[in-house]
Amino acid sequence: MKVLITGVAGFIGSHLTVKLLNMNYLVIGLDNLNDYYSVSLKESRLNRLTHENFSFYKEDLQNLEEIMAIFEKEKPDVVINLAAQAGVRYSIENPHAYIESNVVGYINILEGCRHHKVQQLIYASSSSVYGANTSLPFSVHDNVDHPLSLYAATKKANELMSHTYSSLYNIPTTGLRFFTVYGPWGRPDMALFMFTKKIIEGKPIDVFNNGEMMRDFTFVDDIVESISRLIEKPAQPNTEWSGDKPDPGTSYAPYKIYNIGNNSPVKLMDFIEAIEEKVGKKAIKNFMPLQAGDVPATYANVEDLYREIDFKPQTSIKDGVGKFVDWYIDYYQINLKEVNNES
Repeated sequence: MKVLITGVAGFIGSHLTVKLLNMNYLVIGLDNLNDYYSVSLKESRLNRLTHENFSFYKEDLQNLEEIMAIFEKEKPDVVINLAAQAGVRYSIENPHAYIESNVVGYINILEGCRHHKVQQLIYASSSSVYGANTSLPFSVHDNVDHPLSLYAATKKANELMSHTYSSLYNIPTTGLRFFTVYGPWGRPDMALFMFTKKIIEGKPIDVFNNGEMMRDFTFVDDIVESISRLIEKPAQPNTEWSGDKPDPGTSYAPYKIYNIGNNSPVKLMDFIEAIEEKVGKKAIKNFMPLQAGDVPATYANVEDLYREIDFKPQTSIKDGVGKFVDWYIDYYQINLKEVNNES
């Protein structure tokens, strides 16, 4: 089976590619290697993917002509769209980047799937679509019409666009709402990366909402295990779906939404403590109010995911944070003993 993965040099995309190559899939990777964060980190991730069953295209999703040419040449069986302009706060500063990548780029992927008879499309959504919802745990069967950031709105738009193509063209589409993914090779703009870096350097970390935050932190290996199993489970129509009481998580069309979270929210202060213990150094904390676009708590209901693939994320924060810090000090060649002696 041939799988096209967009955002292949990204955090989740590179991990998923390693997983699928080990499972003997043919993988076509696509990424524009933009400079939203360190290009060298993206290139280092790509260097892990040297394999006879892997080929790479450097291209923008917005370039419809080139995207269609890749579909025509490679004829993928399955498409996994992980490419996106990420980040809640960055969407407040640079809204147009999100429309271009997450909406214009995504319609090009949908058109590629439509015109080249792709067997199924799996795409990244986000827990941010729950927005102003406060009923926990968040369920895919809840309405999600009150986003708090443009990033969240574009992810909700991806779900709506996918449903349209599932309905019109019978393309099975599966949307994955990721909950705060973390782990080795992570993004430098995410909390774990920033906290670890600043704690090691002896610099203050910003702790938002005065530390009164809870996140359903999900280890990246659990994410890619879930995706790899879902490849074998294309979305099916829900024969019991009713327009009188429409279920947002399923459809009369081959369309499905899943939460992928640890189903075990962790207090932000406990998360920071896990980093401190692994690094062997206390954080200097700068307590701040809740940021615009942020939510105080996330918590995933993963019953649908478990029922479908007999797996749910389960890596503990201690183990996951430990693996990240081990990667970080190795990648950046840091001597923790020297760092802690200096402090």
